Amino acid sequence: MAAKKKFLTYKGKPLVRSGKTIYYGDMADPFVVMLQINSTKDFNGLEIADKVTVQLLSTDPEARPHDRIIKKSEKIGLYNAMDIGSIWLERALNNK
Repeated sequence: MAAKKKFLTYKGKPLVRSGKTIYYGDMADPFVVMLQINSTKDFNGLEIADKVTVQLLSTDPEARPHDRIIKKSEKIGLYNAMDIGSIWLERALNNK
């Protein structure tokens, strides 16, 4: 029996990071949020996200890649990007 992987969560939904891309939400749901860190800046010796592209994506495997993008925006800072992403995701999941 395989052990279930534990993910870091935000507001009860999993966060998965691969390089400078973060996926927020459950891939079994109809929508997820993708955050791409476009640039970073130094803050007291730490590299933090500066410009972040936020996309609300459909997880429908039948849809063309271009049609999977439901909403898109660019935000300054990871907090602002996560904030709008979580709002978009909650609204999309509640309307489905």
